[in-house]
Amino acid sequence: MRFLIPIVLLAAIAAAALAIVDRGEAPADTRPGEASPTPEATPTPAPAPKRRDVRRATCPEGEPGCQAVRGTVIYVEAVDPDGDGDLHVVLDAGSITLPGITAVDVAPELRPERDPRVGDRVSAAGPVQTGSYGQSQIHALVFHVRAR
Repeated sequence: MRFLIPIVLLAAIAAAALAIVDRGEAPADTRPGEASPTPEATPTPAPAPKRRDVRRATCPEGEPGCQAVRGTVIYVEAVDPDGDGDLHVVLDAGSITLPGITAVDVAPELRPERDPRVGDRVSAAGPVQTGSYGQSQIHALVFHVRAR
C-alpha cells in the first residue's frame, strides 16, 4: 500500500503530460487521417566548376629509367646547399623516395619563374637518380606547376 500511492501519482502525472502533448491541433489544410503536405523540393545548386589539375608530365620518348609523378608539394628547398641553382621539391605522390613520397630535382633551366609553394600541384618526369643523401629522386626533364 505504501508504494501504491506514488505509483498512482506517477501514472496520473504521466497521463496529464500525454494529454498536454497530444493537444496539438492538426494543420488547417489537413483532415484527420490525411498526410500533411510535403514541402516543395528546392533545386540543389550546381557545384562550382573544378579547376583543372596540373598538366601531366610525360617521359621523353626513349629516355631510359624515366618515371613520371603528379602530386601536391609538401616541401620546397629553393636554395640548394651545393649552390648549383637547382630546385628540390617533395611531393605526396608516387613512391620513388619513400612510400607515397617522391623528391624531384629541377635543373636551373627548368626552374619556373615562381618557385612552387607548399600546396601547389606539380608534375615531373625524368630518370630516377640517386640524390646527395643516397635517396632515389626524379631528375626532372619535364616540370609543370599549377599554383593553388
